Amino acid sequence: MSCLPLKRFKSRRMTLPPESDSARDTTVSSATDHDRSWYIKPMFDFWQSLLAALERIIMLPSLIHSVFTSLPSRKRTRDAVRTYDRTMDDLLREVQRLLEGPLEPAQLMHMSGRLQEQFTPKLQASDICMLPSYNDKLPTGLECGTFLALDVGGSTFRVAVVELTGKQPGAKSMRIVTMKSYKIDNSVRYLRGTAFFDWMAEKIETAIADPQVKKINGSKNFPMGLAWSFPVEQTSIRSGNLLAMGKGFRATEGTLGQDLSELIMAPCRKRNLPVHMDSIINDSSATLLSRAYEDPSTRFAVILGTGFNIAVHLPVSALATTKYKGYPQKWLDEASHVLVNTELSMFGKNVFPTTRWDEQLNETHVRPDFQPFEHMISGRYLGEVVRLIIVEAVRTAGLFSGEMPEKLSELYSLDTGTLAAMEMDESKTLTNATALFQSKHPLSKPPSYNDIQFIRQVSQLVSHRAAAFLAAGIHSLWNLRTTSEGLTPATAGRLAIGCNGSVIEKYPLFRELCQSHLDELTIASGAEPKSISLEVAVESAIFGAAVAVCCLES
Repeated sequence: MSCLPLKRFKSRRMTLPPESDSARDTTVSSATDHDRSWYIKPMFDFWQSLLAALERIIMLPSLIHSVFTSLPSRKRTRDAVRTYDRTMDDLLREVQRLLEGPLEPAQLMHMSGRLQEQFTPKLQASDICMLPSYNDKLPTGLECGTFLALDVGGSTFRVAVVELTGKQPGAKSMRIVTMKSYKIDNSVRYLRGTAFFDWMAEKIETAIADPQVKKINGSKNFPMGLAWSFPVEQTSIRSGNLLAMGKGFRATEGTLGQDLSELIMAPCRKRNLPVHMDSIINDSSATLLSRAYEDPSTRFAVILGTGFNIAVHLPVSALATTKYKGYPQKWLDEASHVLVNTELSMFGKNVFPTTRWDEQLNETHVRPDFQPFEHMISGRYLGEVVRLIIVEAVRTAGLFSGEMPEKLSELYSLDTGTLAAMEMDESKTLTNATALFQSKHPLSKPPSYNDIQFIRQVSQLVSHRAAAFLAAGIHSLWNLRTTSEGLTPATAGRLAIGCNGSVIEKYPLFRELCQSHLDELTIASGAEPKSISLEVAVESAIFGAAVAVCCLES
């Protein structure tokens, strides 16, 4: 297979190899086919007659059967002479055409416009997306104080003492004084109802018993902020009704719909812990606030790891008044802006061009069409799209000489992290990438250089598409905010976006590619170059939980 040097930026696209004989232009192909037709059928008839004669020889069929059945099935599959529907280069050309074809600026701009059309009804009425929070203030970056930050995720509970020092020369404005991390394994997930929150209180007690913490805070009460990475129906800045958590958690048994703040504070009071809950916030809003504390131009936050979401700071008037049902009149009178949880993962149906592999993924999903945008770009699904292409390549183009790697026929068996690591191997022999793939998906013979290069190139194409589609999504929200603020692209000024999550932070070149497409789209819209910058928000859940509290105190 020819080596296709993939140029990851849009201005430097992948260079295709010369087409194979079977893929030349139609004129040459037709003539060649006609010229060859005189000998193909006679040769085919000759071999067919020869095989028939051989089969008539006594014992030969049984001999063939005895030899081949003695070989392991996987080795038979790999070593047997096979013909395939197409070459690997032919398939790679098709993959590139389908995945990179829609990434021209004009097409991405069209997708951005289509997304904006989908936003309009959801800004008027929806209880699952475009959800306003109770956070109406952004930090100035001058706030100071010591706070207890809680971060509850799917696999970890973290308790940290965070110090905010403002913009002091030569000093970090945010600092984690101490942090304890507690694993949430199945024994914790299976804690029923209030038992889970008792466990949380026990870990909070352990964390603040640290002598270093006592030295900092003395006997004073800790203002506490919670970053909660699960659904919650927020009823105020510091309270919200518990909703189903999923992922095997049983904490909602007997507590569903109860106030999350009180569920945590009740066992804390029983232990006489010097804490009080001041803020509950989701992970995307936490990322926006943490980045805004250091960069006051921050107005967006992107979460892109296993899942996907974007938070945006919008004028209150950008959403219909019915979206603020139940909000206190004082809040409505004073708030000019609000942090909005867009749940952007749910948008994008019939907006983004899909391939047969995307359609296979959707058809086998437990909730088809529920999160179409997320299916195209998140870490949960990038590996699955590549897996589907690999499976097709094995069956139709002879990847791995036609042998299906162990477990690769299982849904979601190819991890996006594995692909990222393979892409990072830039060596001439791809030794590390080959060893990694063989360790995860063993073959009877190690994959060849061309096999691994094919996977790397497909991965690059899939991740490039994801980065470009994310850029289109950000551009659509940027346009929404610009219009809502009564601005134009030329007057909108510079805007920063806080970024958090394994894909946007760590996947090779992902953020750079997204930035490149964003620059194209914003300039084409009439904005100044570098109007939007993607900035990594380190430890955003922890810092964001603390910043959310300090915003209340400012």
